[in-house]
Amino acid sequence: MCAGASAQQINGTPGAPDATMSISGKQLPAPAPEFGGVIKDNALQSTTWWAPRIVPPKGAPNVLLIMTDDSGYGVPSTFGGVIPTPALDRVAADGLRYTQMHSTALCSPTRAALITGRNHHSAGFGVISEQSTGFPGYNSIIGKDMASIGRILQDNGYATSWFGKDHNVPAFQASQAGPFDQWPIGMGFEYFYGFIGGDSNQWQPNLFRNTTQIYPFEGKPGWNLTTGMADDAIDYLNRMNQIQPSKPFFLYYVPGGTHAPHHPTQEWVDKIHAMHLFDDGYEKLRERIFANQKKLGVIPQDAQISPWPSDILKPWDQTTDEEKKLFIRQVEVFAAYAAYTDHEIGRVIQTVQDMGKLDNTLIIYINGDNGTSAEGGPLGTPNEVAFFNGLNMLPVDVQMKFYDVWGTDKTYNHMSAAWAWAFDTPFSWFKQIASHLGGVRQGMAVSWPGHITDVGGIRPQFAHVIDVVPTILEAAGIPAPEVVDGIKQAPIEGVSFAYTFDKANAAAPSRHTTQYFEMFGDHAIYQDGWILSTKVKRAPWEAFGPANPDPLNNVEWELYNLNTDYSQVTDVAAQNPDKVAALKQVFYEEAKKYNVLPLDASVAARIVAPRPNITAGRTEFVYTKPMVGLPQGDSPVLINTSYTVTAEIEVPQGGAEGMILTSGGRFGGYGFYLLQGKPVWTWNMVDLKRIKWQGPDALTPGKHTLVFDFKYDGLGAGTLAFNNFDGVGRPGIGTLSVDGNVVATQTMDRTLPMTLQWDESFDIGSDTLTSVDDADYQTPFPLTAKLDKLTIKLDRPVLSDADKVKLEAAMKNASD
Repeated sequence: MCAGASAQQINGTPGAPDATMSISGKQLPAPAPEFGGVIKDNALQSTTWWAPRIVPPKGAPNVLLIMTDDSGYGVPSTFGGVIPTPALDRVAADGLRYTQMHSTALCSPTRAALITGRNHHSAGFGVISEQSTGFPGYNSIIGKDMASIGRILQDNGYATSWFGKDHNVPAFQASQAGPFDQWPIGMGFEYFYGFIGGDSNQWQPNLFRNTTQIYPFEGKPGWNLTTGMADDAIDYLNRMNQIQPSKPFFLYYVPGGTHAPHHPTQEWVDKIHAMHLFDDGYEKLRERIFANQKKLGVIPQDAQISPWPSDILKPWDQTTDEEKKLFIRQVEVFAAYAAYTDHEIGRVIQTVQDMGKLDNTLIIYINGDNGTSAEGGPLGTPNEVAFFNGLNMLPVDVQMKFYDVWGTDKTYNHMSAAWAWAFDTPFSWFKQIASHLGGVRQGMAVSWPGHITDVGGIRPQFAHVIDVVPTILEAAGIPAPEVVDGIKQAPIEGVSFAYTFDKANAAAPSRHTTQYFEMFGDHAIYQDGWILSTKVKRAPWEAFGPANPDPLNNVEWELYNLNTDYSQVTDVAAQNPDKVAALKQVFYEEAKKYNVLPLDASVAARIVAPRPNITAGRTEFVYTKPMVGLPQGDSPVLINTSYTVTAEIEVPQGGAEGMILTSGGRFGGYGFYLLQGKPVWTWNMVDLKRIKWQGPDALTPGKHTLVFDFKYDGLGAGTLAFNNFDGVGRPGIGTLSVDGNVVATQTMDRTLPMTLQWDESFDIGSDTLTSVDDADYQTPFPLTAKLDKLTIKLDRPVLSDADKVKLEAAMKNASD
């Protein structure tokens, strides 16, 4: 299936300005060829010679690599779902559907594996970047010995670009201080338009073009990133086509849909609502999807459906009328987001056709980077930031207050986990669960006109996201490099599935025969149709509390023969003890080989783990100029600690207002500002409550010193190292002072334990994106006083020896 041979070839007259060359690709960048002209004393007696321009091998295709977010096997119509996805349908109709494609069960890890062709732990992404820890398999740093597919294709003459979600920049390298070698433009993608973190408000996103933050939504009510990034990708394709039409492109297109927050436009919400797809509940939905899947042939006719988990998810007939109303609203907005996302993908595909390039474009469209997300919990949530702070069961009556604005910029919404279970039909479990297929089985469609000889066919071969890079390289006739920038490259760990493009190989045995899975200690090993899985002991919304201290050994095993049990329904471990023992050993060997060890079952605790960011080891921060856009991972953190914030300002004649300091936004964070001249400190408690300290009087013209001091009453995040959450989210007393005089004192009974709104930044002198309190002000709310100096001092709790002894004893007792 290769486009051409990988040997070096020169096209045209050597030394001429229009000469081109395809390279061997073993060393990148390619060594400069020896000068082939003639140099005499004078130019008139000399002969010019230009090095040939590097181009891909003849016939190498354009590549459009698409992957959506948090979408399980049963979401799209292409794989039996009820949500219309005509763009994915189109790719499948023009090519092939793959029914055994797999992810890693989580965002960053899947993406790292996808762009490197290596397992996620090999690439440093055992978890998402915001949970990174100081072990090789978990540090969120893609090694220099693992050049991305972008870098490989760029150095072989492709135009390379990345649109949408990144989530592979270490959270501690996401500021304008860099370094930028782990950003898309530092990894071989010449153009980037998207967001760096795990998710983003689609109405007011934390958006970058290359490394510069941009605000294309300002002054444009109704602007949405889902359309905005499609528009930018279309513009990019047309520009590249006009500038250099002969240059092949590699476009990596990864929208935020359908990761929470689910933010479709009202047009799509209305379209889905009118279809009444979900009125009879999630169990009936599951039955319809299951029937559709058999009809389409994307599951075997003898496949079984896993049982409904009534112990953790309430059956539909046991829900109240108010719950039904809320849950239907939640899922209609999710479905609208899925349909809207696919529609915009379809516009990008259509642009390739309109340019006349579809016939030589390899399209790989993967539905989801993991199974459908259950992180909304059994009841869903109007604010996902609440989930990440331990609030996973917000009462329905509280959520109903957001019913009319669900999916708008006033919510950071997620749906009930029961819908997620249904959307992972016919499998069990969801995102985060690596041991079961509901967390890792993705639908994939691939088209390449003239090269796929079984148009509309179905492929059952086992595949994994690490197989995409070698497949693209084989299709382009480009070898994996041996050396990049002088660094010897680690072997590609995936296996090309290009052999399946040939109709003669429709039923050929899988060439990818062994694959481990691991996420948060939950793990499995696949080999030759068998899968040995740990029994699930933690639902995804149960992220807080002590973790399994020995996830390698303190587990129960389940064994499934996927050759005869497609849906992973019948556990045959008891009947096959020798197989269980053999596969356990295979997992352990794979875990050692690919940096999976040490296993760690903690989830939320890793969010606040120490990292080598630019604030590490610092306790005092001084700012004298306005500044915006500093991300959460590289800014001073005011949770689980005592702190003092001092603002020295000068108020002009006529008074002043505006933001002094803020971090976070509408869905969780804090702000220190002047409101009608009065100093205010506000803590936004995940949009459910706001706690304020406010001075009684407007500040007079002249110099003033404003101080907000908070005394934290707890042991801090250090307790998490002992599998104990008692030190975080504790109470404290806040005091606001003006010129040395206390003007407000208040106790916070609880504080945020884990995170502020992660896609909002630390801003000084104004507020970008969304406000901490819409009732007080609207962004950007610039400070009209002169800021002379802003000082932040942190007094982080330090565990005493006595504290450590108690915590160690408690941890030991809990594990006995």
